[in-house]
Amino acid sequence: MLKLNVKNETGRLRAVILGIAKNSGPVPKMEEAYDPKSLEHILAGTYPTESDMIYEMETFAEVLQRYGIQVYRPELIPDLNQIFTRDIGFVIDDYFIKANILPDRAEEWNAIQYIIRQIDPEKFIIPPEEVHIEGGDVILWNDYIFVGTYRGEDYTQYNTARTNIQGVDFIRNLFPNKTILEFDLIKSMTNARANALHLDCCFQPVGIHQAIIFKEGFREETEYNKIVDLFGLENLFQINADEMYQMYSNVFSIGPEIIVSEKRFTRLNSWLRQHAFIVEEIPYHEIGKQEGLLRCSTLPLTRD
Repeated sequence: MLKLNVKNETGRLRAVILGIAKNSGPVPKMEEAYDPKSLEHILAGTYPTESDMIYEMETFAEVLQRYGIQVYRPELIPDLNQIFTRDIGFVIDDYFIKANILPDRAEEWNAIQYIIRQIDPEKFIIPPEEVHIEGGDVILWNDYIFVGTYRGEDYTQYNTARTNIQGVDFIRNLFPNKTILEFDLIKSMTNARANALHLDCCFQPVGIHQAIIFKEGFREETEYNKIVDLFGLENLFQINADEMYQMYSNVFSIGPEIIVSEKRFTRLNSWLRQHAFIVEEIPYHEIGKQEGLLRCSTLPLTRD
């Protein structure tokens, strides 16, 4: 059986599912875009090429393997985008929770069945149909679970609203001994600079007591202030709207002092190094054109 253990975002990583970009299919049509940033690049003719995405993902895989991490990959399903494994499931403590993702993406789940079969069935959870929740909206911080959602009455009109209030309640009921904090996020179907697709698009802890954050990604300032109270304003790296658009908060921690980051994130990478982090810089800009980056393309299974 595969041993699961994830209690935070930064414990030393031991096993992870990393997406794949091979045979990901043609450039989507305008009406097939799941998010405004992909739509932007489809319309501009700058949607990433498969060869560029493969190169970036394999560079990421090489970094993970260099640190001795067990890297699982989805089985190849032709003509299917299988990059963003964070959307299809996530681990909390020693439970694997299957995400209820957009119906058009359900096939991605089939590609990791060989991994799911290695998990204790008693530790595998399938939420009821009315519960919408994706891994990008679930951020772990020891005794806290941060969950991104969208509480607008027009929830059903937004492809970019991925976790509903039933999803928040589901996590709250599943882990009664943890403190669950929910965050109402800004959503847009047309403007990628005004769309927090998931919570990890505007917030992520790094190290032991620091975090990256985009204040304007939160619809309620009182909810943003809860993060300020927990981490301390001096421990937050504040990003602006363009940096949020570039996915600055979507880096990935291999350990409490080791972070994989996009090489163009010069301001962030400099700040991380000033705070004694080891920064593994890699190219991931082309992947980012689909409104997802390093955290989005990983599904951690085991951390120390």
